[in-house]
Amino acid sequence: MLIRYKKNLEKIAMGLLSFMPEEKKDVKKLQQTIKEYETNENWHLHLWKEEDVLGAVGVRIEDGLNAVIQHVSVNPSHRNTGIGKKMINEVKRHYQNKYAVSTTDEIEDFYNKCTEVAD
Repeated sequence: MLIRYKKNLEKIAMGLLSFMPEEKKDVKKLQQTIKEYETNENWHLHLWKEEDVLGAVGVRIEDGLNAVIQHVSVNPSHRNTGIGKKMINEVKRHYQNKYAVSTTDEIEDFYNKCTEVAD
Protein backbone atom coordinates (compact mmCIF):
# COMPACT_ATOMS: atom_id res chain seq x y z
CA MET A 1 0.00 0.00 0.00
CA LEU A 2 1.27 3.47 -0.90
CA ILE A 3 1.44 5.87 2.05
CA ARG A 4 2.48 9.52 2.20
CA TYR A 5 5.88 10.23 3.79
CA LYS A 6 5.79 11.56 7.34
CA LYS A 7 8.69 12.96 9.38
CA ASN A 8 8.65 9.96 11.76
CA LEU A 9 9.65 7.77 8.77
CA GLU A 10 12.65 9.95 7.86
CA LYS A 11 15.38 7.39 8.61
CA ILE A 12 13.59 4.66 6.66
CA ALA A 13 13.02 7.02 3.72
CA MET A 14 16.65 8.16 3.75
CA GLY A 15 17.80 4.54 3.83
CA LEU A 16 15.67 3.67 0.82
CA LEU A 17 16.71 6.79 -1.13
CA SER A 18 20.36 5.98 -0.41
CA PHE A 19 20.04 3.10 -2.90
CA MET A 20 19.38 5.58 -5.73
CA PRO A 21 22.52 6.01 -7.88
CA GLU A 22 22.33 9.81 -7.89
CA GLU A 23 22.17 9.94 -4.08
CA LYS A 24 25.29 7.70 -3.78
CA LYS A 25 24.93 7.28 -0.03
CA ASP A 26 26.02 10.92 0.39
CA VAL A 27 24.43 11.88 3.73
CA LYS A 28 24.34 15.63 2.95
CA LYS A 29 22.67 15.00 -0.42
CA LEU A 30 20.17 12.64 1.21
CA GLN A 31 19.38 15.21 3.91
CA GLN A 32 18.84 17.90 1.24
CA THR A 33 16.55 15.58 -0.73
CA ILE A 34 14.46 14.70 2.35
CA LYS A 35 14.28 18.38 3.36
CA GLU A 36 13.01 19.22 -0.13
CA TYR A 37 10.28 16.58 0.21
CA GLU A 38 9.35 17.99 3.64
CA THR A 39 9.29 21.67 2.69
CA ASN A 40 8.44 21.92 -1.01
CA GLU A 41 4.71 21.51 -1.63
CA ASN A 42 5.46 20.36 -5.18
CA TRP A 43 7.60 17.41 -4.05
CA HIS A 44 5.67 14.35 -2.83
CA LEU A 45 7.37 11.32 -1.30
CA HIS A 46 5.40 8.10 -0.95
CA LEU A 47 6.45 4.91 0.77
CA TRP A 48 5.36 1.37 -0.05
CA LYS A 49 4.24 -0.48 3.06
CA GLU A 50 3.29 -4.09 3.38
CA GLU A 51 4.20 -5.40 6.85
CA ASP A 52 7.23 -3.11 6.73
CA VAL A 53 8.16 -0.14 4.55
CA LEU A 54 9.83 -1.73 1.53
CA GLY A 55 10.08 1.05 -1.05
CA ALA A 56 9.99 4.75 -1.78
CA VAL A 57 8.81 6.73 -4.78
CA GLY A 58 9.18 10.48 -5.17
CA VAL A 59 7.16 12.74 -7.44
CA ARG A 60 7.79 16.35 -8.43
CA ILE A 61 4.90 18.49 -9.70
CA GLU A 62 6.00 20.86 -12.47
CA ASP A 63 4.00 23.88 -13.66
CA GLY A 64 0.84 22.42 -12.13
CA LEU A 65 0.63 20.19 -15.21
CA ASN A 66 3.17 17.39 -14.92
CA ALA A 67 3.87 14.79 -12.24
CA VAL A 68 7.48 13.67 -12.74
CA ILE A 69 8.54 10.48 -10.99
CA GLN A 70 12.09 11.27 -9.88
CA HIS A 71 12.98 8.65 -7.27
CA VAL A 72 12.13 4.94 -7.16
CA SER A 73 13.83 2.65 -4.69
CA VAL A 74 13.08 -0.78 -3.26
CA ASN A 75 14.84 -2.42 -0.33
CA PRO A 76 17.45 -4.74 -1.94
CA SER A 77 16.11 -7.72 0.01
CA HIS A 78 12.74 -7.29 -1.72
CA ARG A 79 13.81 -6.48 -5.28
CA ASN A 80 12.54 -8.50 -8.23
CA THR A 81 9.26 -9.21 -6.43
CA GLY A 82 7.13 -6.63 -8.26
CA ILE A 83 7.16 -3.90 -5.59
CA GLY A 84 8.70 -1.31 -7.93
CA LYS A 85 6.05 -2.05 -10.55
CA LYS A 86 3.27 -1.81 -7.94
CA MET A 87 4.62 1.55 -6.74
CA ILE A 88 4.89 2.98 -10.27
CA ASN A 89 1.39 1.86 -11.22
CA GLU A 90 -0.11 3.14 -7.96
CA VAL A 91 1.57 6.54 -8.37
CA LYS A 92 0.39 6.68 -11.98
CA ARG A 93 -3.18 5.89 -10.88
CA HIS A 94 -2.99 8.48 -8.11
CA TYR A 95 -1.76 11.35 -10.32
CA GLN A 96 -3.01 10.63 -13.85
CA ASN A 97 -6.42 12.30 -13.51
CA LYS A 98 -4.84 15.63 -12.60
CA TYR A 99 -1.40 15.58 -14.23
CA ALA A 100 0.52 14.18 -17.17
CA VAL A 101 2.71 11.51 -15.53
CA SER A 102 6.30 11.17 -16.73
CA THR A 103 9.73 10.36 -15.31
CA THR A 104 13.28 11.59 -15.23
CA ASP A 105 15.62 10.13 -17.85
CA GLU A 106 17.20 7.88 -15.20
CA ILE A 107 13.90 6.18 -14.40
CA GLU A 108 12.29 6.17 -17.86
CA ASP A 109 13.30 2.62 -18.89
CA PHE A 110 12.08 1.17 -15.60
CA TYR A 111 8.82 3.16 -15.85
CA ASN A 112 8.18 1.91 -19.39
CA LYS A 113 8.84 -1.68 -18.31
CA CYS A 114 6.39 -1.29 -15.40
CA THR A 115 3.61 0.23 -17.45
CA GLU A 116 3.82 -2.03 -20.52
CA VAL A 117 0.53 -3.64 -21.37
CA ALA A 118 0.89 -7.39 -21.83
CA ASP A 119 -0.21 -8.66 -25.26
